[in-house]
Amino acid sequence: MSFSESVQLAQLVRSQAESFKDACSGLQEADAGKAPQGRWSAKQIVSHVLGPEGVGNMPVLQGFLDQDTPRFDLVPEDPFFTEKRAGMTLAELLREFDQEYGRIADFAAGLTVAQLARKAQIPMLKESPLGEYPTLGQWIGALADWHLGFHADHLKEIRKALGV
Repeated sequence: MSFSESVQLAQLVRSQAESFKDACSGLQEADAGKAPQGRWSAKQIVSHVLGPEGVGNMPVLQGFLDQDTPRFDLVPEDPFFTEKRAGMTLAELLREFDQEYGRIADFAAGLTVAQLARKAQIPMLKESPLGEYPTLGQWIGALADWHLGFHADHLKEIRKALGV
């Protein structure tokens, strides 16, 4: 990746964050906490993409820079839906979402070619197209393009199942 690619990566994060928020658009608060049997609610989905309460996704991203090939044992299906987040409105969760993905985009935009190429070990990705040792650039791209895109579609499915 070149330096201009870090700016493109930041633009991808911002674009996918907007698409994710569009999937929440018009959802009433009364419906945001409802979920079809065995599925997450819209609020749980937003909580999930925010990452762990109080820290979000930034510690993992920063970890690529702070350590040589750090290992991250991520839990893929954790909604991070704490009591505090359960008490928040969808609008409040989406404000946190804006802040979190704004930080990620700003972080991405400032990365150098060497930083984008730094690797981490993420065992849960071993069988994925990224492989167990993605670069920071690949990881940010996957968070934006694949993860937010997947959960935007997830939100649409939940809304359809609930008839909203």
